[in-house]
Amino acid sequence: MGKVRQRKETGKLYLDFYYQGLRLREQTALKDTPANRKKVEQLLAKVEAKILLDDLDYAEFFPGSTNLQKLGANESTKSQNPQAPNIKGTHTPVETPLFNDFSGQWFEESKIQWRASHVRNVSSILDSSLKPAFGKKPIGDITKTDIMAFRAKLAKRKGRGSTGLVSSKTINSHMTILRMVLDEAAERFDFESPYKNIKPLKLQKTHIEPFSLHEVQRIINNVRADYRNYYTVRFFTGMRTGEVDGLKWKHVDFAKREILVRETLINGETEYTKTDGSQREIPMFGQVYDALKTQYAATGHLSKYVFCNQSGQPLDHNNVTKRVWYPLLKSLGLTKRRPYQTRHTAATLFLASGENPEWVARMLGHSSTEMLFKVYSRYVPNATRMDGSAFERLLGNTTPTKSQKEHRNETA
Repeated sequence: MGKVRQRKETGKLYLDFYYQGLRLREQTALKDTPANRKKVEQLLAKVEAKILLDDLDYAEFFPGSTNLQKLGANESTKSQNPQAPNIKGTHTPVETPLFNDFSGQWFEESKIQWRASHVRNVSSILDSSLKPAFGKKPIGDITKTDIMAFRAKLAKRKGRGSTGLVSSKTINSHMTILRMVLDEAAERFDFESPYKNIKPLKLQKTHIEPFSLHEVQRIINNVRADYRNYYTVRFFTGMRTGEVDGLKWKHVDFAKREILVRETLINGETEYTKTDGSQREIPMFGQVYDALKTQYAATGHLSKYVFCNQSGQPLDHNNVTKRVWYPLLKSLGLTKRRPYQTRHTAATLFLASGENPEWVARMLGHSSTEMLFKVYSRYVPNATRMDGSAFERLLGNTTPTKSQKEHRNETA
């Protein structure tokens, strides 16, 4: 079915329709007004009615049109090959820009709405995968077969997945960007997107290996003194790596005993958190208040970051993991696990203590309990309170510390 469109350069209306397997456009001298648009739509309706009846005299409707020559060539081709099938609804590929050019334009137009880290990720996917695969091809010529072949080839790349190849999550990320580019091009150039009925690959269930409370205490008691506060905060708040590494003193509220999660550290720079739901306030449970007080005495005058190196710069988590975390686990005879398991540990301790799952989800920065039940279902007992008191009891803080007594006296 054809459409009446407006040419942006002139503001004038033109007809856009298919005839004899060709996409044709016919310009009018009419400005885009409601009355003129109605006139052109009536003209288009007559043209399409004639096409349907196979009774269109193109020169009668559009005398002097440059498309007459194109249609003549098309008729000549048909006469030379009368056996060629005439499939209703088929048409030649639309003239479209190369994938390289359009994807670059799409990226520049879209990145204003993304976080800096997402901009880097999309740029990397375009440059390392999508442009090498599709770059020199007109975007309207890309087929579903091309897309599936690309995905199959991507799945054979070496990566950090459990099989030593690229993970399904990474493949889905690449495919999502490809779908977005193709869908936008299809809308702009009026062709049917080839990215249809292609479902994301199924992801393996997240495997968590949380530490027991006894193991947590062993780690905290045996870690290097200059990292004891760091791991205390990680284990008893459930903050993500980027959130704790990017934590600044201005977001530590000792008066209210809250940590304000407002930023995350990515590639040495702080930016807005992963999602809006990640913006939250975390109570300073158990040893966390004392750990942060001690940390303030050590780095409060040195840096705006709570946890920093000797130069006042934020920690390099890869360096910390290799030099502190893994050697510590090995020395304690504990199974090698990624530092992110500190977050899983906090989640399971929250749940095992009997805290309400909705409250736990908020503490972790989840927008709903869906992820919570999906990942931690076997750790969810009966729902009880929603204030953190159960977790406090689990940590054995029935006898308040000196700092807790002072706080209670101040607020009494």
